Amino acid sequence: MAETPVYELYAARYAHNALARRSGNFLGGDPHDAPMPLDYFVWAIKGPDRAFILDTGFDPAMGRKRGREFLRSPAVGLKAVGVEPDAVEDVIISHMHYDHCGNYDLFPRARYHLQDKEMAFCTGRCMCHAGLRVAFEEDDVIAMLRKLFAGRVQFHDGAEEIAPGLSVHHVGGHSKGLQVVRVWTRRGWMVLAADASHFYANMEEGRAFPIIHNLEDTLEGYATLRRLASRPDNIIPGHDPLVLARYPAAASGLEGVVVRLDVEPVA
Repeated sequence: MAETPVYELYAARYAHNALARRSGNFLGGDPHDAPMPLDYFVWAIKGPDRAFILDTGFDPAMGRKRGREFLRSPAVGLKAVGVEPDAVEDVIISHMHYDHCGNYDLFPRARYHLQDKEMAFCTGRCMCHAGLRVAFEEDDVIAMLRKLFAGRVQFHDGAEEIAPGLSVHHVGGHSKGLQVVRVWTRRGWMVLAADASHFYANMEEGRAFPIIHNLEDTLEGYATLRRLASRPDNIIPGHDPLVLARYPAAASGLEGVVVRLDVEPVA
């Protein structure tokens, strides 16, 4: 029987929101309001023979539209750890919010992995409601539909293996078809949570981020993250600047750009 590959994990930071506050990062607000910035990442999952990407970020134009500070193309961080976007064959999209599925031409060879429920959500009647479509962009949805008709989308329903030691798991909550990624590493099973938990505090305190489709699914999702991971600190939240503080730079000169996640935390 073939041995399960051991993957390396990297988080590449490409944008920042310095204006976010605690009151805007928890459903119902926060009595101790203070600055609580968000970072924006794409994630690289490197196996012995190929690399997988989780999410594709947004571009400078979208950063201006949404009032986010665009720092660099996600390609910069990926290339710094030896991942050439032109060569990537598989991109996993956690969900279709604007900050997770842009940069349409960055991975020209890739097949995109998406939950059935997410495509149905962002093309169906729920998008009649401004409160539900606020985090989606029409052009992003159209771009994914074009990939679909080009034969470059693979749909998943619930939990499915993408490759040995690498699987997707539907959790919903923040978006109806939100999926997380479970990866086998030198630290055991790690989970890239994406927006199943924006910050460590969301899942640790059981307090949801306010952009939400279903609160019950969000809260149950925190328990799912813990079940999937070998230990609690093997869960990586989607937007927390603490990720940059807790994990070492992938190499000298990459501080604040790319951190390596499959090693022990440094803080």
